[in-house]
Amino acid sequence: MKILIVDDEKPARDRLRHLLLGLDGDYSLLEAQNGLDAVKITEREHPDLVLLDIRMPVMDGLETAGHMASLTPAPAIIFTTAYDEHALKAFETHAVDYLLKPVRAERLAISLERAKIIQRAHIAAIQAGEPEKPRRSHLSAVTQGKIQIIPIDEIRYFRADQKYVTVYWSGNETLIDDTLTSLEEEFRGDFMRIHRNALVAVAHVEALEKSADGSYQIKLKGVEEKLPVSRRHTREVKTCLKNLP
Repeated sequence: MKILIVDDEKPARDRLRHLLLGLDGDYSLLEAQNGLDAVKITEREHPDLVLLDIRMPVMDGLETAGHMASLTPAPAIIFTTAYDEHALKAFETHAVDYLLKPVRAERLAISLERAKIIQRAHIAAIQAGEPEKPRRSHLSAVTQGKIQIIPIDEIRYFRADQKYVTVYWSGNETLIDDTLTSLEEEFRGDFMRIHRNALVAVAHVEALEKSADGSYQIKLKGVEEKLPVSRRHTREVKTCLKNLP
């Protein structure tokens, strides 16, 4: 994997380089000290991933990410910053992750795995002749005046109640602005509809259980409540679960 490290401070670039070289992976490393140089290097070298600082002279990280998104192929981006107030805007650029400095090796390794998964999906889409659709790695919501960042891989299910959608993740419940229809389209394959008002994370399904009245319920890992499967969606839910690896 070819990785471009972008930071205006050399010690920060050196630290990321040291962390990357200490991880178990075959990485080719490039460096840039501002966003403008980073865009030029990306156009020339086509890195797979960019570790991108936000506060930089000449061109900041958010503007840089916007320019990189228009490139073909566009690199995956992980923001690395000492400040968390830019998280919402960062994830609106479809960044893979948002790491706060000082970056820890364990956290960086997780982000790299996410980037690799996204990269493989993009390659598969290109080979299949399908248009690439950016999909978020996190959702965001404003709760009590603060930004709540929700990792997609921690979400168990979404449930709609009239015009509101609640996301249930790692023991938390958060209201979000997205609709079930848009979420189903964006995360098709990772979430399946079990009812007109619910989507569940396929990776967290523990069992499909049949009730005494003949109806079905989904049991999710780490969730006490069992979610009803509508008769309309029973067949496709069974098919989806049957085809899981």
